Amino acid sequence: MEFKKLLSKIAYYLEVEHVPGSTQLERYLRSSDLLPVEPARRQWHFKNFVFFWLAECININTWMVASTMIQGGLSWWEAWVCVWIGFIIAASFLVLAAHIGATYHIGFPVIVRAPFGIFGALWPVLNRTVMACIWYGVQAWIGGECVTLMIRAIWPSYVNMKNTMGSSGTTTYAWVSFFIFWLCSLPALWFPVHKIRHLFTVKSVIVPIAAILFFVWAVVKAHGLGPIVNQSGTLHGSDHVWAWIKGIMSCICSFCTLILNNADFSRFASSPKTAVLSQLVTIPLGFGVTCFIGLIVGSASQTIYGKSLWDPLELLSEFLYHTHSHAVRTGVFFLAFSFAFAQLGVNVSANSVSAGSDMTALFPRFINIRRGSYVCAIVGIAMCPWKLLSSGSKFTTVLSAYSVFLSSFCGTISADYFIVRKGYYSLPDLFEGKNSAYWYHFGVSWRGFLAYLLGVGINIVGFVGAVGATVPETATHIYDLSFFGGFIVSFVAYIIICTIAPIKPVGDKYLTEPVSEIEAYISDLSHVFPRSSVDDDASSSQGTTPSLKKESDVGMEIKSL
Repeated sequence: MEFKKLLSKIAYYLEVEHVPGSTQLERYLRSSDLLPVEPARRQWHFKNFVFFWLAECININTWMVASTMIQGGLSWWEAWVCVWIGFIIAASFLVLAAHIGATYHIGFPVIVRAPFGIFGALWPVLNRTVMACIWYGVQAWIGGECVTLMIRAIWPSYVNMKNTMGSSGTTTYAWVSFFIFWLCSLPALWFPVHKIRHLFTVKSVIVPIAAILFFVWAVVKAHGLGPIVNQSGTLHGSDHVWAWIKGIMSCICSFCTLILNNADFSRFASSPKTAVLSQLVTIPLGFGVTCFIGLIVGSASQTIYGKSLWDPLELLSEFLYHTHSHAVRTGVFFLAFSFAFAQLGVNVSANSVSAGSDMTALFPRFINIRRGSYVCAIVGIAMCPWKLLSSGSKFTTVLSAYSVFLSSFCGTISADYFIVRKGYYSLPDLFEGKNSAYWYHFGVSWRGFLAYLLGVGINIVGFVGAVGATVPETATHIYDLSFFGGFIVSFVAYIIICTIAPIKPVGDKYLTEPVSEIEAYISDLSHVFPRSSVDDDASSSQGTTPSLKKESDVGMEIKSL
């Protein structure tokens, strides 16, 4: 009995802040981190989204996007055109999600309640949580490789450290570098979402400067742009066409998680226009320039070392191997630091924030965004990414290919919001239980899941082929369309399903709800979940004032709105 009391006391102190007297269902529905963002925290303006993408576009994965297309047989200019087309399309899909978040000031875990149901929303949320945690570990491992270069620039014999890791799949120095990056990333997870815009502002200055310096350094050292810019493509006929398609799709698929995640940031936008126009312009411009720099630097490496080093970390490693100049080592240190900083930003924007937001929906009693971000980091190191990324592992193929299934979520959400509901949600119903218009059948929408499964089904055979099985050529080509296949099928299927079996909430009540009523509802919720100060990080992003949880004897219920 004493042990049970002890556990109860521990659980009590581990609980996040909540309204006294609220039931478990009410906590699940109305966690303070899931509620619409009140005006005081809508601090992301036009410039903040521009800085966000200027910082986000320069990372190691983006740097090598175009090189994959060249290795697939395209010329450099064809690869670059594919990059522009792909990221323009990706930006268009992304601002659709951004518009929903910026209009209703809600994130992904709440948005998916409309097409999938109050409880059905847990499935897409769980999918995104798992992917975010896995990718956090993978991106942190790449960040560790940047740290290795930084240390080598100062201490060249670092890589000669005695290996005590045995057959674990890594080495002692690589694991130490990974742990240093992982540890140094933890402070960035502490800040609330509306405050971390400052991280991207700093990153948008440091990282682009580093990329430009890398570009100039490589071109000067190669005395030109290198041989790649003079090479023609090696493909003809249908193979050439499909190489273009796969190149464009690779850009869009690399953005799939960012498309789903964007509402978690755009909900903090000062206005919908702020979140839409800024991202629609900055994304293709930023990613297009980054890929061009990656192309030219890789081409210059062919002249410098006689081989194309598309991975910027491999090229920096060659610099260290072939010279002992203090100036070169200083340059490598700065560039490696910039790439490490870039990886940190990617992990925050693409992984930790989304995982934290999702976990508030999965475990509302004990998890808020901050705690969820740290859980994501712990899972990221516990999953041993060095084993998953070991030579010969199919894990990276599966991980990259899985993004095409997320497109079915995008298609279902977009069809529900823009076509079926014509851009209107009943905000109060998104936070209600059995009386909600989004309750459907036991909290689950069969319409949303059927559309989602149809979108997944179009790609499943091709996915099996991508991980090594033999499948028909037709299935492979359908899979080459990846994001479009899943998005279009689920989008069209949801509209057809809702035409045959109409959704009850679609009606005058939901199509005439003015913005003023949305703001009034958010204002009422602010009274239920008061915040001591918008500048107090602990209260403004992670929950209500601590006193709310301690007054459990008051028995105050959440308002019915």
